[in-house]
Amino acid sequence: MKALTATEYSFPNQKSVYHGKVRDVYNINDEKLVMVATDRISAFDVILPKGIPFKGQILNQIAAKFLDATTDICPNWKLATPDPMVTVGVMCEGFPVEMIVRGYLCGSAWRAYKSGVREICGVKLPEGMRENEKFPTPIITPTTKAEIGEHDADISKEEILAKGLATPEEYELLEKYTLALFQRGTEIAAKRGLILVDTKYEFGKHNGTIYLMDEIHTPDSSRYFYAEGYEEKFAAGEPQKQLSKEFVREWLMDNGFQGKAGQQVPEMTDEIVESISNRYVELYEHIIGEKFEGEDADELLKRIEKNVTDYLS
Repeated sequence: MKALTATEYSFPNQKSVYHGKVRDVYNINDEKLVMVATDRISAFDVILPKGIPFKGQILNQIAAKFLDATTDICPNWKLATPDPMVTVGVMCEGFPVEMIVRGYLCGSAWRAYKSGVREICGVKLPEGMRENEKFPTPIITPTTKAEIGEHDADISKEEILAKGLATPEEYELLEKYTLALFQRGTEIAAKRGLILVDTKYEFGKHNGTIYLMDEIHTPDSSRYFYAEGYEEKFAAGEPQKQLSKEFVREWLMDNGFQGKAGQQVPEMTDEIVESISNRYVELYEHIIGEKFEGEDADELLKRIEKNVTDYLS
């Protein structure tokens, strides 16, 4: 199985390229962005040494379907998906924060809560909560958007406004969109027998209008539980069966890696890579409700170049 871990294209009217943790973003004439979802995988803000076959296609297709399913809630950047691994969209000036919304107490929020923290990003948390417990209402816990190699940092609404990262009017709209998108994602997940636990959204402005950008409701940006068995597992204090990238983080932590200085990424054997790929396929099929059709991976670079060039011209 082949994985696409690097691209270096020269598309028509291309002005620059930005290589993110998992996406390569090509600026076309300061008007459009060509976003290639590579098969790179990151955890703890570190790009892992091997790519995961089909991961880019899976993320791109899930995001495209959810972008199309939420256009009535807010405008989004997507114009077209000329290739299974590519979305072309409107170039926006991004807000330097990620809007993280949580419906349940788990992951990093649970780790903080367990250590005694009762306020995250200015949001007060009730006493006596347990891991994987549902919040009375979803909470928004924004983070800063970090550069490569740096960690995102929690930030409160008050700090965002004080630093001028968004105006009060803009932030009110970001919150409104975030909660409405999360509600829609929750409803779609429920139809598929899943619980949308938490997720993140990124927004930007184009011609003065706020747009939803980047990916939405993918396993890289979201955490899902299986609805079946949730109550029983919660009552028994057992780990939930989940569909997200958390299993990759858990594998890394079990092997002594959390992205801290001096730690080595454990060896990614072919078996590990294949198992991660299979989990992504599983998530796709559950969340989208249809069988995943992996595109032929032999000529990935050429195929993407041709499809994008044809679209742009």
